[in-house]
Amino acid sequence: MYDLPVQNTDGSALLTFDRLHEADLSSLDPSVPLTASLVVLWSGHKCLMVFNRFHRAWELPGGMIDPGESAREAAVRELDEESGQRADSLDFAGVAKIRVAPDDRLEFLAIYRGYVDTPRPFAPNDEMSEAVWWNPGEPLIDLYPIDAALATLCPPEW
Repeated sequence: MYDLPVQNTDGSALLTFDRLHEADLSSLDPSVPLTASLVVLWSGHKCLMVFNRFHRAWELPGGMIDPGESAREAAVRELDEESGQRADSLDFAGVAKIRVAPDDRLEFLAIYRGYVDTPRPFAPNDEMSEAVWWNPGEPLIDLYPIDAALATLCPPEW
């Protein structure tokens, strides 16, 4: 497990990760916006990481929640857009609270954990240039520490 906080090289930090029910998303601290959803997608004991061509780093698939979209809908959409994957099952894992650098704003992220028996082939897109099924604990150069921590905090079984 990870001791929090976990910090990326840009100064952004994962402050907390709380397991709660998806229905409790509406009762989060209203002063901290819920801005994005991330997916920890497992195939066996390997987790999907995508390489963001703009950030030049490996990260979990996910992104901003669009107006009128639920956190779950954003997770499904972003997973498909960034990796071409569709989870066979997708469960709500919890909420991460992060501090985003350089302006030190706080945000909540909805974290989903999913499984896929037969991964689809990856096709590069405007945002992601590569995908890899990563075995946590093995080195992956340019992997964001926050994303590695979230993958470890949402193992394939708990």
